[in-house]
Amino acid sequence: MKVIRKYNETSLIIRIVIGLIIGTILGILFKNLPIGILGDLFKGALRSIAPVLVFVLITNSLASSNTGMDKRFGRVIFLYMISTFLAAVVAVTVSFAFPQTLVLTEKAAHEAAAPGGIGEVMTNLLNTIVMNPIEALAKGQYLSILFWSVLLGLALKSIAAETSKTFLNDISEGISTLVRWIINLAPFGIMGLTYQMVSANGLGVFETYGSLLLVLVGSMLMVALVVDPLIAFLFLHRNPYPLVFRCLKESGIMAFFTRSSAANIPVNMELCEKLLLDEEMYSVAIPLGSTINMDGAAITITIFTLATCNTVGVRVDFATALILSVLATFAACGASGVAGGSLLLIPMACSLFGISADVAMQAVGIGFIIGVVQDSVETALNSSGDVMFAATAEYTQWIKDGHPEKLPKFLGGQRDTNV
Repeated sequence: MKVIRKYNETSLIIRIVIGLIIGTILGILFKNLPIGILGDLFKGALRSIAPVLVFVLITNSLASSNTGMDKRFGRVIFLYMISTFLAAVVAVTVSFAFPQTLVLTEKAAHEAAAPGGIGEVMTNLLNTIVMNPIEALAKGQYLSILFWSVLLGLALKSIAAETSKTFLNDISEGISTLVRWIINLAPFGIMGLTYQMVSANGLGVFETYGSLLLVLVGSMLMVALVVDPLIAFLFLHRNPYPLVFRCLKESGIMAFFTRSSAANIPVNMELCEKLLLDEEMYSVAIPLGSTINMDGAAITITIFTLATCNTVGVRVDFATALILSVLATFAACGASGVAGGSLLLIPMACSLFGISADVAMQAVGIGFIIGVVQDSVETALNSSGDVMFAATAEYTQWIKDGHPEKLPKFLGGQRDTNV
């Protein structure tokens, strides 16, 4: 019991770092230890519970809300979408400035197929939205989960009895608690995942794909530290960096290790409470953000697609690449809220340039190899942005309503935030 108590009292970040170090050392020294199963179990648990969490949270929030959607919701959706689009534009610009290539097999490097076209892509996206909700939960199709949970929540709001709403709230709290339990065991999962990566690929993976990683991470840091703060400044007309760094510290670091925007929802909800946001607003905006606020996913899809084009000799001009930015924005909204979700959408973007699925899947494979860094930074950017833009939307409304004093002190207001 003392060991368990000491474990729970130690900072989760410290525990995760320890697990990361142990996993790396064991991966270098030993090749066939069974601890990799811990990583599979952790990843599987998050992948299984995250879709249910999103569905229940959104349904409960809308069913229990006392007011209709106001300007804050429209504003936060706009912020999510414009930041995702601008992230894709940054990725295009960086890719042209520092073009990348991938190491593909000789056979695959010469294969090509007819383009699927944007029309086909959008048709598939719309069909995904209205797919069977049970199937969507099983497969982790978050756009469909979002669609059905919103409809069910609005329906229950008008017809459900108070006892039903109380039951739904209890289920929501219960699922959130389950996720917290899983995250509390993250150090063991991170140790297993790190061991698998290092023992299978060695540390040489960072040398082989160092340039690609630098472009990916550099683009994400540019969005996190320049583009997103600029967007927040244009709305708040205040220095946004205290808010940016608060979100990166309390949401981004945790998301970096769990590698799941959906699983990080309870962490973000707690941070929103500390930032004095209205629960009716953030209880919908945060699960929504885990689905459509996908800056990192848009960057990953764009950079990998253009790198694949460079590798197989497909010439892409800047204007066409900007079309890819639009496609990447919509594609990113369909990215799964669990580890590696954005990588599986690379073939869809590659089809725009006539690149076969076989070639594109090799790019996906490379993505999974470097995912221990790429996917971690991507998720940190996505998840911290969920809170930052939810706060920006609400704080902007307070300013427009003539109540700047309601803002936290770090933004020039008069209220102390919870520490």
